[in-house]
Parts: sequence; C-alpha cells; structure tokens
Amino acid sequence: MKGGTVQINWHGTKPVLTLDFHPISGLLATGGADFDIKLWLINSGEAQKKIPTSTYQNSLSHHCSAVNTLRFSKSGDLLASGADGGELIVWKLHSTETGQTWKVLKNLSFHRKDILDLQWSPDGAFLISGSVDNSCIIWDVNKGSVHQLLDSHFHYVQGVAWDPLTKYVASLSSDRTCRVYMNKPQLKTKAVEKMNYVCQHVIAKTEHQSADDSKSSKNHLFHDETLPSFFRRLAWSPDGSFLLVPAGSHKIPPASDAVNTAYAFSRKDFSRPALMLPGASKPVVAVRFCPMAFSLRESDSAGFFKLPYRLIFAVATLNSLYIYDTESAPPIAILAGLHYAAITDIAWSLSAQYLAVSSQDGYCTLVEFETNELGLPIPLAVSAAEHKKDLVHENKSPIIDKREEIVIETPADAGSIAENSKKTDVEKNEGKQASPSSISIPISNKPAKRRITPMAIDPK
Repeated sequence: MKGGTVQINWHGTKPVLTLDFHPISGLLATGGADFDIKLWLINSGEAQKKIPTSTYQNSLSHHCSAVNTLRFSKSGDLLASGADGGELIVWKLHSTETGQTWKVLKNLSFHRKDILDLQWSPDGAFLISGSVDNSCIIWDVNKGSVHQLLDSHFHYVQGVAWDPLTKYVASLSSDRTCRVYMNKPQLKTKAVEKMNYVCQHVIAKTEHQSADDSKSSKNHLFHDETLPSFFRRLAWSPDGSFLLVPAGSHKIPPASDAVNTAYAFSRKDFSRPALMLPGASKPVVAVRFCPMAFSLRESDSAGFFKLPYRLIFAVATLNSLYIYDTESAPPIAILAGLHYAAITDIAWSLSAQYLAVSSQDGYCTLVEFETNELGLPIPLAVSAAEHKKDLVHENKSPIIDKREEIVIETPADAGSIAENSKKTDVEKNEGKQASPSSISIPISNKPAKRRITPMAIDPK
C-alpha cells in the first residue's frame, strides 16, 4: 500500500468538499469551494514505488456556489452534484468525435438551502438528497421532479444513503437522529405501484442500566449540532447486509467523557446497534465501502460479521482514516496526520485499486493498493445473491450476536431542536476540520446487566 497527500492545485487552494470515482473510466471527480467540479486521471505509482499522482482532465463549471457533494450513478452515464443554495445538477455523459464530454441534463430545484449529501438509487432512476433546510428529497430523475419529500428531521440533514436492495433509505441529521425509511409502495393505477418511503425507525438514544439494576439512564447515540463538520456521510454495505453510521457519541456511565464512534446496524434489526466501531480523538464524519467483495482469509475468523466473504470499508474522522474488513476486529490500516484541516469525503475506485480522501485544507490524499493486497476479489453480484438467500431463507444475522447489549430507543417523534446555528462562510471554512485510538464494543441481544467496558485494540 502506497499513499500520501498529493501536492497539486486541486481547486485553487479552496477547500475540497467532495469526491467520487467514475465506475467505468476510473476518473476521479472532485468538488470544491471554488464552485467547480474537476475530473482527474489517477496515475499509478506502483512501478516507481511512489504514491499515486493525478493529472487534470477538465472542469464542469455550472454551479454558482460551493459544491458540497457529488456522486456518479452506478452505470456511470450520470453525475449528480449538490451545492450551496439548494443547487442540484444532474450531468449526462455524451460521446463526441473527440471523446466524451459531460453536459447538464437537468437542474433539480426545490431545496431552499445548501445540499450536503446525495445518493443514487441502484437503478439510477431516482436520487435522494439531504439539505440544511432539514429535509430529504427523493427525485424522479427522468421527470426532473420531486417524487417524495421526507421532512421529519428537526435540523440539518448531513447524510443520506440508499439501500442497494432498494427496500430502505436512511438519513442522518444534526438533530441527533438517524431515520430509516421503508419502501411501502402505493397503487398508482390498477397494475402499477408507486414507490413510497415511510419512516420505520428513529434511532436516537441508548439506555444504560446501573450495576445494581436500580435505575437506568438514557444517552444520545449521536453528536449534536456542535460537531465541527457539515458532513455525516453514512453508507450501506454493498450487499445491503448492514448500515454503517458515523457521528456516533457513546457515553458509558459513570464516565463523564463520551467516546467518538461509528455504529453498524444489521438490516434485520434497526432497534439497536449490532456493533460499535473504533472511535478516536475526533468525531467520525464519513464512512465508505469498497465496492468489491473478497474471499475469506481464515476459517476461524475473529471478526464480528457472519458473512461468507470479506467486505472492506473506510471510516474517516476529522483528522484520520481507518480501514477495516469484516473478518477482523482491529483496523487493517490507519492513516493520520495527512491534512491540516478536516477531512470532508472518501471514495473507493471500482477496482479497489485506489482510495481517495478530500480535505478542507485544499488537498486530497490518494492511497494505492497492490494487486490482491486487499484479498482475492469475488463478484459481488454472486455474493449478494448468496447472502440475500442466507438472510431470508435461513434467517441468520450478518453480525454475530454474542456480547453485551445496548438498547436503543426509537421514538415516534425525536423532538425539536432549536435552529439557532446559522451557516456562514466562516463556519463552513473553519468548522469543517492526531493521535487516534481504537475502541471496539461488540453488542448482543441480551439485556445488559453490567457496565460495558471498551475493548482497546492496538492498531500496530
């Protein structure tokens, strides 16, 4: 593995707020506070045993404000980008005599304020976006119109994710809740069903019982609006088996300090987190899965995920990056001290050769993996089908249940949070910002009768 911060002028010294790899060409798209989207060709550094580099290709210049989020559709022929002021643009790839070029396909207008995150539906026909106006919108891309408005949050929606099996969408807000919506289609005509998402779970608090069982206390699972980042990018695993949620804050009574963490939820049970992933000195702001699956390395796995293959994912805090697989408890790599300001986004190339990280300091980090360094790839379509059969027919959980529990309250109404924090340029440039430590707290389904003690993991 080779990696480091690439010292080039990505966006005119302005913060780089988002990035994503094209699923076919492998081009890296970056969006920044200079209002531009730029496309880069990634050059391997493996032959020279150096870090990978990037070569500028062209710019997509149509936004009138900072580009906070961009994502390619699975097919690669569409690109969606969200910006300040509610700007949301869908770009389409066109073939020309001299090559390929991106052109604006649609401007999607309804959000009143900054768009902070977006995600395509698996078939590329729909798009979900989250905004500072406290709402999520599901867009019908072909019609260029709002398909459904999800407005249950009471503060900024800073992360959205679409279930690859299409049953759920999820959103994460600075109102300290994660909401999971289930698709309950409505009959539009006699034979046609209309997609309709209804909130099924509001993940908000944990309940801790005292050692003598005399009383219990409830604590919030997530950071409040004082978290120094405008991004809380959550993600589904590529097989849909679990949802990974950042911005976690776990407090273990009687300790006064909370632990920064990310939570993993099995799609079979959103009532409680199945796993707490390592925290660090800074909050977790983004998680992203490698799009490939890999063969298992050991039969006597020490991991917490009951999967017939390995999935790999990255967890970014404000100042460090952890890389995990589902077969082992400790992180397989930790990168820290790469940037002078907050990490804003992370992205994997489809081939799993590259991992890219963007930052408020105006630079990006590129990490390159050698062939089969992460393991032997397995076609994910086959893996997902096998795993879906395992979930449905054999009723097995993808996450091992064998340790103490944290009960999660899922209220019908999470309660209102005062909207007194106004987003300014200073907040955005200074607030989106190293000695990481790892803590792993696996959780089971039996009622907790004693205090949960974090299990320290030596990353070395």
